[in-house]
Amino acid sequence: MADTRIRRCFELCSRLRAGLGDGFHSRLDELERELQSLQDECLIAPLNRKRSLLTGVAAQEPVVVMDMAGYLTDWNRGAELLFGYSAEEAIGQHILFLYADNDAAHGAEIHELFLDHGSSTIEVRRRKKSGETFRANLSLRHIVDDCNDTVGMALHFSEVEDRLSAEDKLRLHSRIIEDSEEGILITDADERIVSVNSAFSRITGYSAKEVIGERPDFLSSGTNEADLQSKIRAAIQGEGAWHGEIVSRRKNGELFPHSVTVGAVRNEDGLISHAFSIFTDVSLLRAAEKRMQQLVNYDSLTGLPNRTLFHQLVDEALFSPRHGNQPGALLVIDLNRFASFNDMLGHDVGDELLRQVGQRFRHALRPEDILARFGGDEFVVALVNTHQKQHVALVAEKLLATLAQPFSIQAHALYVQASIGIAVFPEDGQSTPVLLRFADVAMKRLNKNTESGYLFYSPEMNVHAKEQWQLESELRRALRGNELFLHYQPKVSLRSGRIVGAEALVRWEHPEYGLISPGKFVPLAEEIGLMSELGGWIFDETCRQIRHWLDVGFEFIPIAVNVSARQFDDQLPDHLQASIDRYGIPSELIKLEITESLLLRAPEKIIPIMNRLVALGFSLSLDDFGTGYSSLAYLKRFPITTLKIDRSFVVGVPGDANDCAIAQAIVTMGKQLRQEIVAEGVETRQQMNFLRDLGCDQLQGYLFSPPVSAEAFAEMVREGVRLPL
Repeated sequence: MADTRIRRCFELCSRLRAGLGDGFHSRLDELERELQSLQDECLIAPLNRKRSLLTGVAAQEPVVVMDMAGYLTDWNRGAELLFGYSAEEAIGQHILFLYADNDAAHGAEIHELFLDHGSSTIEVRRRKKSGETFRANLSLRHIVDDCNDTVGMALHFSEVEDRLSAEDKLRLHSRIIEDSEEGILITDADERIVSVNSAFSRITGYSAKEVIGERPDFLSSGTNEADLQSKIRAAIQGEGAWHGEIVSRRKNGELFPHSVTVGAVRNEDGLISHAFSIFTDVSLLRAAEKRMQQLVNYDSLTGLPNRTLFHQLVDEALFSPRHGNQPGALLVIDLNRFASFNDMLGHDVGDELLRQVGQRFRHALRPEDILARFGGDEFVVALVNTHQKQHVALVAEKLLATLAQPFSIQAHALYVQASIGIAVFPEDGQSTPVLLRFADVAMKRLNKNTESGYLFYSPEMNVHAKEQWQLESELRRALRGNELFLHYQPKVSLRSGRIVGAEALVRWEHPEYGLISPGKFVPLAEEIGLMSELGGWIFDETCRQIRHWLDVGFEFIPIAVNVSARQFDDQLPDHLQASIDRYGIPSELIKLEITESLLLRAPEKIIPIMNRLVALGFSLSLDDFGTGYSSLAYLKRFPITTLKIDRSFVVGVPGDANDCAIAQAIVTMGKQLRQEIVAEGVETRQQMNFLRDLGCDQLQGYLFSPPVSAEAFAEMVREGVRLPL
C-alpha cells in the first residue's frame, strides 16, 4: 500500500514539472529527494529488517517468511535443517506444501488465527522433505513497513520432542507387535526371517525358533498365481505396500487363506533394511461364506442347484455374450403321483425317492447340462448347445428311461413316471423365466391328461398369452394415465420401535378389473421392456410426494425406491438427479434398493454407476439378500450400506434350522462389512425376537404394518406409532 502511494507522488511530480516554469524545478527536485528517502524508510528498511531476522543471532532458529498470499519469500538456514529443503527449493512455494496431509484442509484457518493475535503460539503437524511428519510449535509475526502496513509474515518453528523416550517407544512397539491378533513376520535385507510374533505361531503352527533364519518360502502353498507373486516381490523391493489375499500352508500341511499386507522398511540412508508381512487368518470367514453359498444356492435334499442358482447358471450358459446365443432347451419334469407316495409311505420314503431320482437324472445327462430341483417333485433341466429338436427329444426319452427300473426304498419297490414339458431357445423365448413358463405350460398340458412322456411347447397351448398381451397394452395406458399410485410400507427400528423409513411400492387400480397385484404386472414390465419407464415413474412420484411432505413440515424420513436391473445404465444417475432437482429435495431422503442379480452383470460397468449415485448423495441397499450369489468377494467392491434379508429366509425362523442358519450367516457377514441389516416379511413376534437377537437393525413386514397410502403413512409418523418391543 505504501509503495503505491509513493509511486503516485512521483507521477504527480512528473506532471507538475511538465506544466510549470523553470522557477519551480528546484523545489520539485527537493520534493523528489524527500520521497526517495520516504521510500527507503517504508520499503527498503523492512526488507533489511527481514534479512536481519533471518541471518542474525537467531539464524539457527527455523524462520520462514511469506507474503500475504501465503507464498514463501525467504527461508533461513534453520528452516533448511528442520525441513530438509534448500532455500532454492522452498522460495516461491505456497506454505501448504509443508503441511501434513490431514492438516492441509485447515490451512486457511492459520492465517485467520494470527492476523489479530500477533505472536500467539500453537502446535501443528508438518511434513519434511523425506516424507516424515512431525509436531512443531508455530508462532507468527507480522512484518510491517514504516507506514504500518503489513507486507508479510515471519513464521517461527520449533520441533516438539516425542512424549515418549526412544527406549519407552521401542518397548511399547514391541509389546504391541507381540500382543497383536494379526500375524507379523519380519525379514532382513537377505529375506531371512528375523522376527515373528506369537500370533504368527498360533496361525501357522511354527514356533519362532523353527523359523528364525529361514526364508518365508516354506509357507508357500504353490497355489498363488505368478502375477500375485510378482506384486508381493515388488512390495518387498520397496515399490509400495501391497494388500490382498493369498493362500499359505500351515505346519500340519493345511492350506489357509489370509488377508495380508506386505511392505518394505528403509533405514536412515533410504536403503531397504527389512520387509514385513502382517496377515489375518480368514479361513473361518471363508468357510462360513462357503456354507452360506451351499445353503442359499443348493437344494438341501438332493444337493442339486436350486431355483436361484439355476437361473444364474442358465443365464450364463445361454444368454451371456460369450456364448453367442447358442441354441438350447429347458425341460420341466414333474413326477406323476408323487404325492401319493408321501401320503402312503411317509416323507422319509418320499425324500429318498427324490434323492435317487436326482442321481439317475444326473447320470443320464452330459456334464455341461444343468439339472436343478425347484422344490416338491419338480426337476428342471437346461440343455446347452442342442442344435436340433430331435436331440432334445432323445434326451427327454433318456430321462424317462431312467425311471423304468423300480426304486428300492425301505423294502418298497416304487415305480415312477414323469411328464416333461420342453421349451426351445431362442424360438420359444429369449429369457430363462419365459422359457420356464412355456415349458411348464407344456408339462401341465401333458400332466393334465395323466400321461407320461414329453411335449414341446407351442403357442396354441397358452391361451393366457393373449391375456398377457392385453395386460401389456393396458399397462402402457396406465403409465400414461392416472391408474398407478404408490403405497408405503414402514421400516421400524428394532432398538426403539419407531418408524425410521419406508419402502415405496407401486399399485395399479385397473378401471375394469380393480386392484392388480404387483406380482403380475411388475414381472410383465420387466419382460416387455417397460421397467425403465415404470421405474422412472415410481422414482418421480416418490420425489413429488417427499416434496409435499416437506412443504407441510413432515418429519425427515428416508424413502426406499426399487431400481430394476433394466434401469441400471449410464443415464440412470442423470435421470435421478433431474428428478430431485425438479422437486428440490435432498438426495439423502431417498435410498435406492437393488437386487443381487444386478451385481453379477459386468461389475466393471456397474461399479462406476454406483459410485456416481453415491457421489450424488444416494445410499444403496441390497434387496432380497441371500437369494443370489451372496459373497464378500463382490460385496466389498460395491458401495452398499444396507442389506435386506429376503422374506423367504424370514418365514421359517425360528423354527426352520436352515432358515435360521442362513439368517445368522447373513447378519454375521453384514456386520463384518459394517452394513445396516433390514429383515423384510416379518409377520410374527417370534420372528422379530429371533432377528433382533441376531443383531438385525430394522424390520419391515405385516407384524407392524402392511403397505399403506401416503396419507395413512404420514399419520402414523405424526402420531408416533411404535412397535412394542
